[in-house]
Amino acid sequence: MNLHLLDGTYELFRNYHGAPKRVTADGTEIGAVQGLVASTLSLLHDGGVTHLGAAFDTVIRSFRNDLFPGYKTEAGVPADLLAQFPIAEEGLEALGVVVWRMETYEADDALATAAARFAPQAEQVVLMSPDKDLAQCVRGRHVVGYNRQKGAFLDEAGVWEKFGVAPESIPDYLALVGDSADGLPGVRGWGAKTTAAVLAVYPHLEDIPLEASLWKPAVRGVDRLVEALRASLSEALVYRFLATLRRDVPLQEDLADLEWSGVPRQQFLAFCERWGFGALRERPRRWRE
Repeated sequence: MNLHLLDGTYELFRNYHGAPKRVTADGTEIGAVQGLVASTLSLLHDGGVTHLGAAFDTVIRSFRNDLFPGYKTEAGVPADLLAQFPIAEEGLEALGVVVWRMETYEADDALATAAARFAPQAEQVVLMSPDKDLAQCVRGRHVVGYNRQKGAFLDEAGVWEKFGVAPESIPDYLALVGDSADGLPGVRGWGAKTTAAVLAVYPHLEDIPLEASLWKPAVRGVDRLVEALRASLSEALVYRFLATLRRDVPLQEDLADLEWSGVPRQQFLAFCERWGFGALRERPRRWRE
């Protein structure tokens, strides 16, 4: 049995920018929701998807914003996209999918928690998101990432190939390189190639010598890099904490609760009726009362 974990926030953003726009009679933009529901139906029609959970950033801000003012917020996110989050959550629940609505935590924290908790019981856990944060959850070929747009899996060898570091070093990598998507500035002068070369030898920030003469990897500008790290080490440790996904989100479900048993007919039909999704009404192949 495989467990699929869907990044609902990413999927809603992807459909907002990629699916046709659609406006209801009262002027509500609903195209991203329609695209998300349609693509999730297609996913559930795949016989290999038997257990599915989805997580959303119901509130974009999280506990991380209390720790670092520069962390990502809803600023710059279109209002007509933000307004579709509760509708999208309702839509996936109407499909019979378990939905985790994140407010204190982020959607990625819920996915990381589910992956850690249920991996021992599953043949494979598939994290359906291209977010680089989730690469830290990859374990061999047992817990893998999957980019639906590209149809590409990311196993542990793939993490090494893409980032040049082990999955467990991804938070350290993001702390040094930075992550513009999350508002992490990184450490001055630490680019992706240099950071990968250093973390391949010293997997975590604490392992990196703060004396240039002690360095083993042959990288250019060692003195400059050490100086920058010394000056920003306390900040880098904060960035790493922010980039480290939580595995202790209080999810209520057991793995058995994530088994998809079909679309609740009346609930889904009522949802489609409310939002004018006539083309989706009869798409489910498996109904349950």
